[in-house]
Amino acid sequence: MIDAHIHFWKYNKIKDDWITDEMKLLQKDFLPQDFKPVLEENNVNGVIAVQADQSENENEFLMELSKNNSFIKGIVGWVDFQNENIENKLLYYSKFPVIKGFRHIVQAEPHGFFRNEFFLNGIKLLKKFNFTYDILIYENQLKEAIEFVNQFPEQKFIIDHCAKPAIKNKSINEWKKGINEISQNTNVYCKLSGLTTEAEWNTWEEKDFYPYFDCVFESFGINRLVFGSDWPVVNISGGFSNWKTLLKNYMLDFTKEEREKVFEKNAIEFYNLKAL
Repeated sequence: MIDAHIHFWKYNKIKDDWITDEMKLLQKDFLPQDFKPVLEENNVNGVIAVQADQSENENEFLMELSKNNSFIKGIVGWVDFQNENIENKLLYYSKFPVIKGFRHIVQAEPHGFFRNEFFLNGIKLLKKFNFTYDILIYENQLKEAIEFVNQFPEQKFIIDHCAKPAIKNKSINEWKKGINEISQNTNVYCKLSGLTTEAEWNTWEEKDFYPYFDCVFESFGINRLVFGSDWPVVNISGGFSNWKTLLKNYMLDFTKEEREKVFEKNAIEFYNLKAL
């Protein structure tokens, strides 16, 4: 089993101001030693550590952690795609096999960010270095994301957290249209992650997620869906094991091979973890 989406951080009240008091249990350090019990209990063979801070210091921090924790199989880091020296930055990071790709927190950016020509110029260079790109957006940004990915038919993209549908409001129609459309791009994958935090944290039921699962499974198919826990953020809405069980229950009638693809093989394919 591969967990394609977890975070590590040393908590800093200023740097991590996105962790509000509503999420108080996340206001502390979360490091590899804190994840190891979860890893052992759930038979996780490896993880992708995804940036939580938009700085190059984050890349160094995650790379340092990977040196002493062999279960960190890949890193999704951060670079300033608008920087005029972006090509040199990507060249530098290409020397570290553990860095598989990059992400920008577009969900926090204003309308129109995906049309920024400097950002687009940076994205153009990713394929040259065989890097992936994680798309982090809310569902109301799907329309712009579709325009964005249409410009890069050969770049490997993955949508984090299924583009954060408003499960709490049982809103689905506009999100579903966007997911159906963006999935037509065969270079775009989707992460089955982060959905319990989009529902009522303490009162969600399994059935709340099934219409959303139905949509992404139908749209992306079994070969482009990837399991991720979003640990430790998932702890505010039920925890790792509950999320894994929820998805496994949904997939009970799937074949063993199909379950292996979602829980392991598709992550290996997308993030180029073939050394496993």
